[in-house]
Amino acid sequence: MTGLDQEIMQKNLTCRTLRESQKNMFWFSLLLVAVNFLFLVLGALLYIYSVKNGVEIPPRSDSLYPLLAMNNLGLAVGVFFLLGIIASSYASADSALTGLTTSFCIDFLKFKNKAEKVKHRQKFWVHIAFSALFLAVIVIFKEINEVSVIDAVLDIAGYTYGPLLGLFAFGILTRRRVGGMGVPTICVLSAALSVLLFKQAPVILSGYHIGFEILLINGLLTFLGLWAISKNGATKTV
Repeated sequence: MTGLDQEIMQKNLTCRTLRESQKNMFWFSLLLVAVNFLFLVLGALLYIYSVKNGVEIPPRSDSLYPLLAMNNLGLAVGVFFLLGIIASSYASADSALTGLTTSFCIDFLKFKNKAEKVKHRQKFWVHIAFSALFLAVIVIFKEINEVSVIDAVLDIAGYTYGPLLGLFAFGILTRRRVGGMGVPTICVLSAALSVLLFKQAPVILSGYHIGFEILLINGLLTFLGLWAISKNGATKTV
């Protein structure tokens, strides 16, 4: 999943050779494991601190750190918490907006054959439109979401990143060719089958409820579907 992220791929594009890109992916993956483990430990320490100091743990885990930072850990921690939230939000929003604006302008508005003045005007309004869309999604998500943000993100990723994971594995591990509308068709069908399997799993699997492993199932369905409709032979160079 991380290797398919736009920011990671942009970092790879700055590498001069294939070998440098491979090394970049390898070491960055190891670094991510360490960083994720660090955050896991910090989260556990927050819960331990709350229990030992009699702090009531909120129903949503997302609210625990803000609660402690603003009310229990002092003014300095509260200030740094707000600065960190603002900085991380700007960084995440900036990369996402840049990626969406670039993709929409190049793939849908066909910027290649337009004048610079037209490009500048259209790019501005596309950026504004995606910003408004982001705001609407955030407001709607806050109203309808009943679980923690990380749970909701992983649930959504199970259906959106699953086909990407299958595509990535298929492209890396095989030399088979898929033509026409085969790829988008298989991706949509895999996601639909994953939703159906998620809902029917308790009936089919004697009460077992599928969790975050739906991501792997979705990716596997995509991989098998692509294999079924593909042909032997080297892939075309893009």
